[in-house]
Amino acid sequence: MSLSAQSSLTLAEWRAAVASPFGSLQVNTEDPEGFRADLRVVTVGDVSLFDMRTPAHTVDRIDADIPGDVIPHCKLSLQMEGESTLAQDGRHCVLRPGDLALYVTQRPYRLSYPGAQHSLVVHFPESFVQMTPDQIAQVTAVPIAGNEGLGRVAVPLFEQIALNFEVLTGPYAGSLLRSALDMLVTVLSSELSQADGPLSNNLLFQQAIAYIDRNLDNTELSPRMIAEALFVSVRHLHSQFSSNGLTISAYIRGRRLELIRRDLADPLHVSESIQSIGTRYGLSDSSQVSRLFRSEFGESPSGYRTRMMGSQ
Repeated sequence: MSLSAQSSLTLAEWRAAVASPFGSLQVNTEDPEGFRADLRVVTVGDVSLFDMRTPAHTVDRIDADIPGDVIPHCKLSLQMEGESTLAQDGRHCVLRPGDLALYVTQRPYRLSYPGAQHSLVVHFPESFVQMTPDQIAQVTAVPIAGNEGLGRVAVPLFEQIALNFEVLTGPYAGSLLRSALDMLVTVLSSELSQADGPLSNNLLFQQAIAYIDRNLDNTELSPRMIAEALFVSVRHLHSQFSSNGLTISAYIRGRRLELIRRDLADPLHVSESIQSIGTRYGLSDSSQVSRLFRSEFGESPSGYRTRMMGSQ
């Protein structure tokens, strides 16, 4: 875990501070000389939290500044004080204190802060959200209010995290943040189920995803096995995944690797071998796990585990 704080940053300093973790951003204000901002950052494993206090300004992520060869990340913005407007994927929403919304780094977005404000931004790999890219695109810039529905449970948790950075230490801080993000996924899934559109009504696709998750430990898991369990043809099943921009085999592989990565970063599994963890998700060959893991995440399973354990 690392914790840092910077106060009274000028506009140039603020641009540099946010460009480092978030990539190239267009940050502008009507009062460049008077701009002063405060920033606290805590990083636990692959999750970083940014406690931001700023005057009025705008932030734009444009196509030209988005590289195609980086790991996609999500950003969760929780408004603590003041107001902001978030726009992405053809939608925009106004966030007031107690509201949060999700957006992604690999597509353009705009944030507008009309006055002084305080917000928490949580930055984490998109793979943490157990949805397809098309499903995520349906819930970006959709406000979740702290006084409505499941938001009444999720928002207070993130508010407490924002107010208690100093407790995010020790071996279980990463697990706490992952649990909070899992709760967010539940809330987003609820929003998705209420949305209009083909993805929200694709029952067969959702059934297939659920079946895969229940059977990841089965080394024989295959499109044919899934199709037979759901009483559909393999061709029809492939078409459902294709319409969501996926292949069945790629989804199974990605899901297995994400769960392996989750367990490698969990202190509860620190005594387990990489082979044991891989076997739990249907990959019993440690050399295969290593090869696939490195291809997916750019580092070895053992290197990732060492880095995660060292950051907690």
